[in-house]
Amino acid sequence: MKILFAGGGTGGHFYPIIAVAEAVNELADKEHLIDLKLFYMSDTPFDRDLLTKTGITFVEVMAGKRRTYFSPRNILDMFKTFFGSTVAVFKIFSIYPDVVFGKGGYASFPAMFAARLLRIPVVIHESDIVPGKVNRWVGNYASKIAISYPEATKYFIHKDRIALTGQPIRKSVLLIPPEDPFAVLQLEPGIPVILVIGGSQGAERINEAIIDILPRLVEKSQIIHQTGENNYQWMKKRAAGMLPENQHANRYRPFAFLESSQLRLAAKASTLIISRAGSAIFEIAIWGKPSILIPLPIARDDHQRENAYSYARTGACTVIEEANLKPELFYSVIESIMSDNATQIRMIEGAKQFTKPDAAEKIAQVLLSITTHHD
Repeated sequence: MKILFAGGGTGGHFYPIIAVAEAVNELADKEHLIDLKLFYMSDTPFDRDLLTKTGITFVEVMAGKRRTYFSPRNILDMFKTFFGSTVAVFKIFSIYPDVVFGKGGYASFPAMFAARLLRIPVVIHESDIVPGKVNRWVGNYASKIAISYPEATKYFIHKDRIALTGQPIRKSVLLIPPEDPFAVLQLEPGIPVILVIGGSQGAERINEAIIDILPRLVEKSQIIHQTGENNYQWMKKRAAGMLPENQHANRYRPFAFLESSQLRLAAKASTLIISRAGSAIFEIAIWGKPSILIPLPIARDDHQRENAYSYARTGACTVIEEANLKPELFYSVIESIMSDNATQIRMIEGAKQFTKPDAAEKIAQVLLSITTHHD
């Protein structure tokens, strides 16, 4: 029994794959399925240690991006994709998995192309309302199509193959840590917490907006801020310049990157989360926290904006367009949520309606079902 996973080399593709793989392993143990082998095909391993921990063998193939703007690199990347797809055919033939699970992204194309050529069953998952180009193509012949938003249905021809599963999320993220986050993270007791996240790389525009209103924020709240590795030192320096001799300066807590345990503790402590509108939406919903979403305006097919407004329709968040991210507006929206318990309760209830914590298990069941019936 062999399952091959394929996805672009970003956290938005990688971590849902790990979530499904973990669920596959758990179900296989329960059903006493032996000789199960898992593979991950991409251009980079993203997190080799996590692949090893999950029992996944990394299979490297070259892949090229398809940019929506003119760039000489598009020509080079066409050759990368052609070469990677050719290599993928031979590598997948040598493995010959029972099923291939595709998460989308440019790096998934070689594996999906090879699976199509070799007539291997394919299951895909789409995290966004507007599917990426690879998943739209694969959706024409995929055995099953899992989606996170109901609005994504219109982009696929075979409606009878679609299942609204939600986003696969790792159990380590789902579990609420028992520890007191204020004690572990050394936060000031009794002071509300705002958690600011922009993905593993941070979000520079959000970082700048936070700095602009930082003196006012620390008067009433403490801020846990994931700045991104490249922005950490700069943000520390800017914050120090904005809070000279401020008695509440220690209420601003920047982190280059929050590890899983730190992130869950920070979320547990928080009253409000400020974030981009990518896959983080699903974690925010699982945590059941009020949020402000600021979509990335240059995201492919404007999918972050679509995601944000879909989530907002549940009442779970407020959306601020980046073009409107002015200091006065930003601060007033934060203050209106932080000071209004009724608004917080409404957002929490909206988040609960949106979340689907069993997504990974549902997809894992389909994959195992195909492996046990595939000749």
